Amino acid sequence: MALETTPWHAADHLDTPESIAAYLEAIFEDGDPALIAAGLGDIARSKGMTKIARDAGVTREALYKALSADGDPRLSTLLGVVRALGLTLTVAPKSAA
Repeated sequence: MALETTPWHAADHLDTPESIAAYLEAIFEDGDPALIAAGLGDIARSKGMTKIARDAGVTREALYKALSADGDPRLSTLLGVVRALGLTLTVAPKSAA
Protein backbone atom coordinates (compact mmCIF):
# COMPACT_ATOMS: atom_id res chain seq x y z
CA MET A 1 0.00 0.00 0.00
CA ALA A 2 1.41 3.36 -1.06
CA LEU A 3 1.81 6.15 1.44
CA GLU A 4 -0.41 9.11 0.61
CA THR A 5 0.90 12.58 1.30
CA THR A 6 -0.52 16.06 0.93
CA PRO A 7 1.38 19.18 -0.08
CA TRP A 8 2.65 21.35 2.77
CA HIS A 9 2.67 25.12 2.32
CA ALA A 10 4.12 27.47 4.92
CA ALA A 11 1.45 30.06 4.09
CA ASP A 12 -1.20 27.71 5.49
CA HIS A 13 0.42 27.90 8.93
CA LEU A 14 1.25 31.61 9.18
CA ASP A 15 -1.95 32.72 10.83
CA THR A 16 -0.79 34.62 13.91
CA PRO A 17 1.61 37.54 14.37
CA GLU A 18 3.72 35.28 16.58
CA SER A 19 4.03 32.52 13.97
CA ILE A 20 4.90 35.08 11.30
CA ALA A 21 7.55 36.70 13.51
CA ALA A 22 9.10 33.34 14.42
CA TYR A 23 9.17 32.29 10.75
CA LEU A 24 10.86 35.52 9.68
CA GLU A 25 13.32 35.39 12.54
CA ALA A 26 14.45 31.92 11.49
CA ILE A 27 14.74 33.00 7.86
CA PHE A 28 16.77 36.11 8.68
CA GLU A 29 19.08 34.03 10.90
CA ASP A 30 19.93 31.94 7.85
CA GLY A 31 20.80 35.12 5.94
CA ASP A 32 20.11 33.77 2.44
CA PRO A 33 18.55 36.61 0.37
CA ALA A 34 16.60 34.16 -1.81
CA LEU A 35 15.18 32.46 1.29
CA ILE A 36 14.21 35.85 2.77
CA ALA A 37 12.38 36.81 -0.42
CA ALA A 38 10.63 33.44 -0.63
CA GLY A 39 9.71 33.57 3.06
CA LEU A 40 8.18 37.02 2.65
CA GLY A 41 6.29 35.56 -0.29
CA ASP A 42 4.92 32.80 1.95
CA ILE A 43 3.74 35.39 4.45
CA ALA A 44 2.25 37.62 1.75
CA ARG A 45 0.33 34.63 0.35
CA SER A 46 -1.01 33.90 3.83
CA LYS A 47 -2.38 37.45 3.99
CA GLY A 48 -3.46 37.71 0.36
CA MET A 49 -1.06 38.77 -2.40
CA THR A 50 -3.45 41.26 -3.97
CA LYS A 51 -3.95 43.16 -0.72
CA ILE A 52 -0.24 43.11 0.18
CA ALA A 53 0.74 44.25 -3.32
CA ARG A 54 -1.75 47.12 -3.16
CA ASP A 55 -0.60 48.16 0.31
CA ALA A 56 3.07 47.89 -0.71
CA GLY A 57 2.50 49.98 -3.83
CA VAL A 58 3.44 47.36 -6.41
CA THR A 59 1.51 45.22 -8.86
CA ARG A 60 0.53 41.71 -7.85
CA GLU A 61 2.62 40.27 -10.70
CA ALA A 62 5.68 42.28 -9.64
CA LEU A 63 5.21 41.11 -6.07
CA TYR A 64 5.02 37.45 -7.11
CA LYS A 65 8.20 37.88 -9.15
CA ALA A 66 10.10 39.80 -6.46
CA LEU A 67 9.19 37.36 -3.69
CA SER A 68 9.88 34.16 -5.59
CA ALA A 69 12.88 32.00 -4.80
CA ASP A 70 14.58 33.51 -7.88
CA GLY A 71 13.44 37.05 -7.08
CA ASP A 72 15.67 39.87 -5.96
CA PRO A 73 13.36 42.53 -4.55
CA ARG A 74 14.43 46.13 -4.41
CA LEU A 75 14.87 47.53 -0.94
CA SER A 76 11.83 49.75 -1.45
CA THR A 77 9.72 46.70 -2.31
CA LEU A 78 11.05 44.77 0.66
CA LEU A 79 10.29 47.62 3.06
CA GLY A 80 6.87 48.17 1.49
CA VAL A 81 5.97 44.51 1.95
CA VAL A 82 7.18 44.52 5.55
CA ARG A 83 5.01 47.58 6.28
CA ALA A 84 2.03 46.08 4.41
CA LEU A 85 2.33 42.98 6.58
CA GLY A 86 2.16 45.15 9.68
CA LEU A 87 5.72 44.29 10.65
CA THR A 88 8.84 46.28 11.50
CA LEU A 89 12.47 45.36 11.03
CA THR A 90 14.89 45.79 13.90
CA VAL A 91 18.62 45.44 14.08
CA ALA A 92 20.56 43.93 16.96
CA PRO A 93 24.25 43.26 17.40
CA LYS A 94 25.34 39.77 16.53
CA SER A 95 25.86 37.85 19.74
CA ALA A 96 29.28 36.40 20.37
CA ALA A 97 29.05 32.65 20.04
